[in-house]
Amino acid sequence: MAPLRTAQPRFSLGQIVHHLKFGYRGVVYDVDPEFGLSEAWYNEVARSRPPKDKPWYRVLVDGTNQETYVAERHLETAKDTRPIDHPLVLSIFDAYRHGAYIRDRALN
Repeated sequence: MAPLRTAQPRFSLGQIVHHLKFGYRGVVYDVDPEFGLSEAWYNEVARSRPPKDKPWYRVLVDGTNQETYVAERHLETAKDTRPIDHPLVLSIFDAYRHGAYIRDRALN
């Protein structure tokens, strides 16, 4: 049996994205190559049952204090790339340039 190959993420750290279903903008601050939370979380929250073997993203939601964990299929590149208003942006990223955030240092 051939080993499973993990899909390459479509979105990168610092990229501003738009959630297709809920309409919010946010910035990607972490990427999991496949679903990384508990089965209980998936069963309770991921009601549309997105694939677990594709990338999932941690996103800071614009204009809120919220963070989300989102399956790749629910995101698209945001047309509006203005800076994100979230209290953690400056603690995670070092700069905002040309419609994306940049992190020059390790997070840990």
